[in-house]
Amino acid sequence: MTTIIESKSMTISYDLHRERKKLIALSDINLTIKKGEFVVLVGPSGCGKTSFINAVSGLIYPMSGSVEVNGKKVTGPGPDRAMVFQDYALMPWRTVESNIRMPFELQKLGLSKDEQDERVNNVLRLVDLKGFEKSYPYELSGGMKQRVGIARALVTNPDILLADEPFAAIDAMTREAMQSELERIVTETGQTCIFITHSIDEAITLGDRVVVISYRPGKIKEIVDINLPRPRFAHDIKTLPEYSRLREHIWGLVKDEALQTARGEV
Repeated sequence: MTTIIESKSMTISYDLHRERKKLIALSDINLTIKKGEFVVLVGPSGCGKTSFINAVSGLIYPMSGSVEVNGKKVTGPGPDRAMVFQDYALMPWRTVESNIRMPFELQKLGLSKDEQDERVNNVLRLVDLKGFEKSYPYELSGGMKQRVGIARALVTNPDILLADEPFAAIDAMTREAMQSELERIVTETGQTCIFITHSIDEAITLGDRVVVISYRPGKIKEIVDINLPRPRFAHDIKTLPEYSRLREHIWGLVKDEALQTARGEV
């Protein structure tokens, strides 16, 4: 498979003005992601997971090293990358259709009105929201709001989908349904996905690989291959011995730092 994302010795820092020093969020990150791959980042809060996808999206820049997309150094946002957020980030005064159209207003894609309409209709079908075009966010469930967020991200036909804990704010049953939907959507579109979660089960359920990141400064502790059959929701993967082995292994990698973070010791 063709490499689509590559970080090379990437270090990301933030200025702490009161302390007059830098906080190193990520240190010396080397990671290659292939086209069409679903990569999940896990690690304790504050380990730099969001910093990584923000660097891929072009919202922030490394202090040293680099990140490349399709062989070119990332110098800013672009239509080849799209983000799905945890908190939906929908405009409450805009309808479902109007929220989905927002990228057309922000990016100069050179599409005609008919081409835009076709793309909106395609993503509405893809996320199963046909018939809700004129609804407002307050009329939707949490899962439906997140579907709008996914549709808005997909409407520009991006090569890369970046998802920052997109299902954290919805209930457990809806979360499992949305995991299944995201797997279906990414399979259908062939997009590359980087997904952040704190759930080991979610990571195993969705990922081709799970990248475990240690706590500050964030470093890659291990990359775990997930060799489970797809589509995952067509199989009862949680009953498989390999699922249990993967879960135990990943938990062993993160548990000490996760417990320390929960106790406020790091």
